[in-house]
Amino acid sequence: MATLRTQLQALRDAQAQARLAYWRQVGPLAAATVAARRALYEPLEAALPGGYLTRAEEQQVTELLVAIARDLEARFGEDEAAVLARYAPVELPTEEPERPLPATEPTTPSPPERPTAQQRRQQRTQAAAEKARTADDALLGSTKAAYRELARQHHPDRAAQADTATQQAQTALMQRITAAYAAGDLAALLTLLAEETTSEASEELLARYTQALTQQRTQLSQQLAAAQVPAADAPWSGTPKQQRTRLREVKRSLRAEIDYLALLQRQLAEPASLRLALRELAKTGV
Repeated sequence: MATLRTQLQALRDAQAQARLAYWRQVGPLAAATVAARRALYEPLEAALPGGYLTRAEEQQVTELLVAIARDLEARFGEDEAAVLARYAPVELPTEEPERPLPATEPTTPSPPERPTAQQRRQQRTQAAAEKARTADDALLGSTKAAYRELARQHHPDRAAQADTATQQAQTALMQRITAAYAAGDLAALLTLLAEETTSEASEELLARYTQALTQQRTQLSQQLAAAQVPAADAPWSGTPKQQRTRLREVKRSLRAEIDYLALLQRQLAEPASLRLALRELAKTGV
């Protein structure tokens, strides 16, 4: 289990470093893409009052301005509220008509039945069992609860009157407990608890410790497998090979987009080529 935990932590550390490297390389390209898209505003806005566009073309130019602004907000998190305020259509909220509540006759609730003495005893027994079960579940699912239980059993102060060897052993054990808690290693804490569970009366709890350890192993395996799968919105996720491949793809895509936007800006700056560009954009979008 320690190997799984180490592998998972190593992969997460590598992905954190990959994220930093990703933004160092992609950040400048993303900023250049934002600038190239914003550069389209000027020729499009200049064309609107030019007097040579048809109404349909003016409508298309307005829609392009809105599309560019919304794309910048959605993809890059930019604030394009000023452009949207000028060109985006205002959407009025629609109010649904109120529906009349169905008429209901008031009902008089019947008084609750008082439990019998036997039922009250059963309820108390069930409540006590549930409380014990909840405490055990908290112990199995919480590093803090497991740590507190172990610290209660093995704190060096409990061996203050013992011989030196016992005190040293107790101190060393407490150091192991503290280290496991600091690392958030519930499996190690449960293992220590299981080592202390030797009486026949605690066989059920020992079985539950074993089950919890098995669940921990399964969860770690699942987390490791999930961390190795690249996420669509996180190019730095996945394995190192996948990270490098996706980084190359993103950089290549952004460079191609910047070149295309520069060409489009030149086309939009001239009335003749602007009409041709509008016809192409009607088919492909920006």
